[in-house]
Amino acid sequence: MLVSFIIPHKGREELLIQTIESIFAMEHEDYQIEVIVVTQNATLECLYAEQKGISYKIIFCPEHKTIASLRNIGVSQSSGEYLAFIDADIDLSQNWLMVMLNELHAKQDRVAVSALQQCKSDAGSIEKIKVILQMSRADQEVEYIGTANLFMSRAIFEQAGGFPEDIVTCEDYYFTQKARQFGKLYVASKASHIHLGEDKNYREVFRKEMWRGQSNLPSMRNRKITFWELPSILLPFWMAFFSFVALFFSIVERFGVACMGCVVVVFPVLFYAARLYLMGKQQHVCFKEAVGFYGVYFFARTIGTFVGLVKGK
Repeated sequence: MLVSFIIPHKGREELLIQTIESIFAMEHEDYQIEVIVVTQNATLECLYAEQKGISYKIIFCPEHKTIASLRNIGVSQSSGEYLAFIDADIDLSQNWLMVMLNELHAKQDRVAVSALQQCKSDAGSIEKIKVILQMSRADQEVEYIGTANLFMSRAIFEQAGGFPEDIVTCEDYYFTQKARQFGKLYVASKASHIHLGEDKNYREVFRKEMWRGQSNLPSMRNRKITFWELPSILLPFWMAFFSFVALFFSIVERFGVACMGCVVVVFPVLFYAARLYLMGKQQHVCFKEAVGFYGVYFFARTIGTFVGLVKGK
């Protein structure tokens, strides 16, 4: 039986090499593996792949294609009964494939599975925060799964209609929500992955979250919105409106009202930071780090949401 690993790629090759090497090193028993890299680089040489005796293919795509398009193109060129969608900066644990197969078939109504993120040995505070947020989803059914590592059958992929190619990002949320119409999504802790390209500083967090925010609203088209998504829909408008209120009343010297506006703006940041702090006590995440993370996160998402509205994405 064949498993196809689909890896969209653009930019640095060194992290892609580590990703593919982790695939080559994993246990796969009687299962055959093929690796398909869909890259937007003009050139890409992966001679190390040919030396391992595993089927390997590179597909070149123009830069205007969305990451969803790259994934769909990869699937169209694959032959596997199972599909593993992996980002190009992911180090998979050796037992990843066998755990994913076992967990997918553990219950008849499961349609897609994923593994938890694990910290690198030299992880900084931002990576620790991301892992803590992931740990709250361990060993349970979830609303969505990201494409850092996503495992499913080809049949479910086809039933879900593939990734939406008209949005720049958040395509994983949209796609796994459609797949969820056919069964359950599950995150397992028995296997893990390390995000090799995890954000190192708040500048990187801001840039990526602003980019993701541009597809925040378009990703919600033509599907049912769940209760748990409402904060991501409403908070950018909350932050923008009350920031404007605070600025306006500061200009007209109504400082009492301006202060109230500031309090309302920072309330979501403090609320989510307190939640993160309580979750991350054992990992030594301090409240200041939690406030810094969510301050940057919400500010970037707010800007990204309105940039997306202006661009019509």
